[in-house]
Amino acid sequence: MTNRLPLLFLLLPSLLLAQPKPEKSWMLGPFLKENTHNPILAAKASSAFYCPVKKETVRWEEKDVYNPAAVVRNGKVYMVYRAEDTVRRVGGTSRLGLAISTDGIHFKRLPKPVFYPNNDPMKIYEWEGGCEDPRIVESVNGVYVMTYSAYDGGKARLCVATSRDLITWHKQGLAFGDFDKGKYRNRWSKSGAIVCKRVGSRLIAQKINGKYWMYWGDQPQLRLAESTDLLHWTPLETGNGESIVAAESRKGTHDVRLIEPGPYAMLTPKGILLIYNGMNDAKNGDVNLPEGAYAGGQLLFDAHNPAKLLDRSETYFIKPDQPYEMQGQVNQVCFLEGMVPFRGRWFLYYGTADSKIGVAVAKQ
Repeated sequence: MTNRLPLLFLLLPSLLLAQPKPEKSWMLGPFLKENTHNPILAAKASSAFYCPVKKETVRWEEKDVYNPAAVVRNGKVYMVYRAEDTVRRVGGTSRLGLAISTDGIHFKRLPKPVFYPNNDPMKIYEWEGGCEDPRIVESVNGVYVMTYSAYDGGKARLCVATSRDLITWHKQGLAFGDFDKGKYRNRWSKSGAIVCKRVGSRLIAQKINGKYWMYWGDQPQLRLAESTDLLHWTPLETGNGESIVAAESRKGTHDVRLIEPGPYAMLTPKGILLIYNGMNDAKNGDVNLPEGAYAGGQLLFDAHNPAKLLDRSETYFIKPDQPYEMQGQVNQVCFLEGMVPFRGRWFLYYGTADSKIGVAVAKQ
């Protein structure tokens, strides 16, 4: 007995951190936070960049970094992350930085942003709030397709950009700009998660019934759009012009106030799996979570009919429970937005309290 006791104490920390198995067989996980290394990225005051709009040098990631997308390229993890400066009177202007890792945990970042508001046709939508919350998949011909939110300081609009190297980007405009004579141009829209298929370490956009599909929105209802080229999207609507609802928030749960896509949606043998972010209301939602907490759940849609919800997790599989997740620019936030298959594990990247970046891992 005396020889076994030290071993028990050595195992105790890992037992306390271990999560139970996924509640349903189709779900990914269990995910384990890399608490030894988290947060893996934080604000950096020394990063300077000449802003072409302000015509002055700004410390572009001095305030906060969070909400990253990720892809595997040339055997490394490339993370495109949101960064804020402190120049704007309310909050900060957001730009997108790029960091690269050989192990998925330790990242080396480029000194300047790779995507930002400029004196171009998108300035009217991007200034001075900036470019926010990227999500990235690949096209079949190797082009990276990024959805992001342009924020003018009052309204967010879902946009699309493309790149072949994740460094040089081409802005393709508003995702819904051409639909129904510009019906959505001045409507709030964001958070586009494109349906893709895993091919090795790549996540490639996949057509279903001859079209690409995207889940989008940050409301009590999750919405759906389709496209033939990944650039121009058509929101699915009912006969009377209302958005088709793909999934809804639920009373008594962590997503009672809001349901918002996480990373891409992924085709699996069981259907289309979408990790999502839910926002809690302590009065009408999950009484075990704080007011306004963001925690993650999972949805499963029909592989042949992306509008058909087959199943969903009953509760969250990840929640804010670390100091840097519970306190920051916005308290009580684990916002899931990037995920890659890398070296036999899933690396799930998330924003912590809208201030830093963390990662959780799971076996494939």
